[in-house]
Amino acid sequence: MSSWECPYCNRLATESAVQNKVGELGFNADTKDGPLHFKSIVMLCPNPECKEYVFKTLLTRGEVYHGLVYESNDVLDIFTIKPQGIAKTFPNYIPQAILEDYREAALIKGLSPKASATLSRRCLQGMIRDFWQINKPNLFEEIKAIEDKVDSDTWYAIDAIRSIGNIGAHMEKDINLIIDVDPDEAELLINLIENLIKDWYIEKENRRVRAQAIIDSAKDKKALKQK
Repeated sequence: MSSWECPYCNRLATESAVQNKVGELGFNADTKDGPLHFKSIVMLCPNPECKEYVFKTLLTRGEVYHGLVYESNDVLDIFTIKPQGIAKTFPNYIPQAILEDYREAALIKGLSPKASATLSRRCLQGMIRDFWQINKPNLFEEIKAIEDKVDSDTWYAIDAIRSIGNIGAHMEKDINLIIDVDPDEAELLINLIENLIKDWYIEKENRRVRAQAIIDSAKDKKALKQK
């Protein structure tokens, strides 16, 4: 059974539990892409503490049959009207500057993947400096400094953020050489930033909360013995 994750509260739900409404519009005209078909979808989060909704529109080339325009498999674009971008909601104990860079990277991913990758790079640098308390002359040296602190797969993925982010941050010596970052690459970087936030900040806070619960329980037991 497939699942759906709310981009606002990050709760998972089965697709059958998500209320949705679909509206369709066919446009039979001689556009540069031929007949067009628009399908708009509204999905309501079933979490009673959230109740947010997602609104997307799928644009495909239309297939005309008996004068009516139907959806095809030839997707031209996908518009996410609400929420804008793909940013998840994270706890407010994470530094605000890091969350702002992350949200901007997510928001601009579709409009400018290169700018999004640059923001992901900056977000990564902020996380390394804040979480690991490492401050070197450049990001390359900062990433080298945490090589023995994270697993090898994570480290190589982190270095990939630096590498791809450099495309937007620094112009090539040959200004006629154009290296693009595509939206899928930008989204992968955003996903990695999300995983690092969870692995570093959220898991650390969860460990702190669990440890405090044990300490508090021990104090309660000790107090009972002294009565």
